[in-house]
Amino acid sequence: MALLSFLFPSKPKSATAAKERLQIIIARERGHRSGPDFLPALHRELLEVISKYTRVNPDDIKLSLDRQGNLEVLEVNVVLPDN
Repeated sequence: MALLSFLFPSKPKSATAAKERLQIIIARERGHRSGPDFLPALHRELLEVISKYTRVNPDDIKLSLDRQGNLEVLEVNVVLPDN
C-alpha cells in the first residue's frame, strides 16, 4: 500500500488548501500593513471556488477586516442560494 501512496499521492482537500492560502495572506498582510489591500483578490478567489459548486451572486459574498490594536478579525459572510 505504501507503494501506491507514493505513486499516487492524495490531493489536498480544497478546504485545507483555502485555509493555508488564507493563513499566508493574513501573515503577509501583517508584515506589510502599508501594502496593497488583499480583500478584493480574496473576494475574487472565493467567488471562483464557490462558483465551482453552486451559483452565487458576487454581492452575496461579504468580507470585512477589523483592526483594533494588535487584534485583527477577518469576517467572511457568504449567502448561498436556496436549492
